[in-house]
Amino acid sequence: MSGFSANWLALREPIDLAARNAVVESAFCAALPSGQVRIQDLASGAGSTVAALSGLLGPRQEWHLCDHDPALLGVAARRFESSESLDVKVRQIDLSAELDRLRFDNVDGITTSAFLDLVTEDFLGALVEAVTRSGKPFLASLTYDGRAVCSPEDSLDEDIRLAMNAHQKTDKGFGAALGPDAAMVAESLFDAAGYRVVSGKSDWRAKVGAEAFQSELIAGWLSAGRAMGLETATLDKWHKRRRGEIDDGILEITVGHVDFTAIPL
Repeated sequence: MSGFSANWLALREPIDLAARNAVVESAFCAALPSGQVRIQDLASGAGSTVAALSGLLGPRQEWHLCDHDPALLGVAARRFESSESLDVKVRQIDLSAELDRLRFDNVDGITTSAFLDLVTEDFLGALVEAVTRSGKPFLASLTYDGRAVCSPEDSLDEDIRLAMNAHQKTDKGFGAALGPDAAMVAESLFDAAGYRVVSGKSDWRAKVGAEAFQSELIAGWLSAGRAMGLETATLDKWHKRRRGEIDDGILEITVGHVDFTAIPL
């Protein structure tokens, strides 16, 4: 599975936290039992889901974090080790090959963030089957849905967005990824399995003050454009203009994401 650096995850976490859909999160939390809760978080990275949800839950929480990257798991473990209300356990696992090693019947809910757009339809089908078999609620936050808008606009923006979306469907460690289609496919699978789905937008809004995040984001778009065959000189010209706008504090970027929770009836 393709990894993410701790630096990038740290840059995006404030943007992620501001983007999360409160209605969707409330619906998920309401489906959990009162008292102590046990949550299995998939592809947990440095623990951003814990940071986002722990304040919405009760004083006794047990989190089981799994990820393929031991360094990120170490960051997460250290991050919450002094908490009196959070019991955070970490486990290294390659979800692309070992999903069936996880048990969902011994937790109260399953969560993931910024993950489903990286996986294949087959993996997603297996995940939905495992979740619905357990009868537990599921929360997927910050799944990219294909929308991206910059202000000021540039004539190359749409070509780059399309190239980025095509790149999102390449192999991210599981096979050909669902990319921008992931949330729609997942919601349909849960609905077909008899779960109630609550969904809403959770768009990134990177404005003045998020210059470091913006710089990393457009660098990623530049790389995706090159990988998908856009002309190098034109891309470089676009990137130079955007970097200048970041330096001048006038660039704003919105990137479309979807949050959804699937709740057993």
